[in-house]
Amino acid sequence: MDGRSASILQRGELACHCLLVELADRLVLVDTGLGLRDVEDPRGRLSAFFLALVHPDFRPEMTAQAQVRRLGFDPRDVRDIVLTHLDFDHAGGLDDFPEATVHLLSDERDGAFAQRTWLDRQRFRPQQWSSRSRWRTYPAMGGEPWYGFARARPLEGLPPEIAMIPLLGHTLGHAGVAVDLGGRWLLQAGDAYFCRTELDPERPRCTPGLRMYQWMMDKDRTARVENQQRLRTLCATHGHEVQVCCGHDPGEFEALTGRSVRRPADWSVVPGTGAA
Repeated sequence: MDGRSASILQRGELACHCLLVELADRLVLVDTGLGLRDVEDPRGRLSAFFLALVHPDFRPEMTAQAQVRRLGFDPRDVRDIVLTHLDFDHAGGLDDFPEATVHLLSDERDGAFAQRTWLDRQRFRPQQWSSRSRWRTYPAMGGEPWYGFARARPLEGLPPEIAMIPLLGHTLGHAGVAVDLGGRWLLQAGDAYFCRTELDPERPRCTPGLRMYQWMMDKDRTARVENQQRLRTLCATHGHEVQVCCGHDPGEFEALTGRSVRRPADWSVVPGTGAA
């Protein structure tokens, strides 16, 4: 599943990779992972199917709200949340930030609300959506192109240094979120891919377990495969300007953060702070 466990009998590990962006007047969260209410009441909030399949590690200190506090911030200063998509493991923490405006593609909202299939009802959990009155939705087109990708129109109240990039396929309104770090972009590609080796331009590959999981979760496989290829091309041609990460690869997460996937954030080990 994760490509690094010592044995097929050993439990694999995946990350729920969220980004916290510090602006001059607010904090912005990209995805939320699982939330405090999910930790407190997993059976009431999440489907029995996914609880059995992925067996989440419910640790309150690993929730986004708790990690924001550990970084020395007030969670009430998270005024905006930009979502890649509404799957339960990306949107579970929405309830933990009751003052935040939530930004997502309109097709994502509509597809999640429709609950058309049995699997939709397992992955999209209305129990996590008390924030619905604060959702702001956007068509997939309308902004200036971004490195050859379409871009949603500018996000309400946010600077152009935060861009929503449609990467459809995993869900009907799936998006990546790009953040300008000052001369270089970081693109959080959500579930557009699951394993960093999928972006290898010569020999893209994925672990068997994750390949099966992607196939099961696809809403538009053709679009997902095409967008993966476009991400490979982006890395090959603009890798010096854009760094890409996904939502779940633990090795990718550890390389970016400098800490174990098992360890919550700490202000003293945040990359770029100059601290040990």
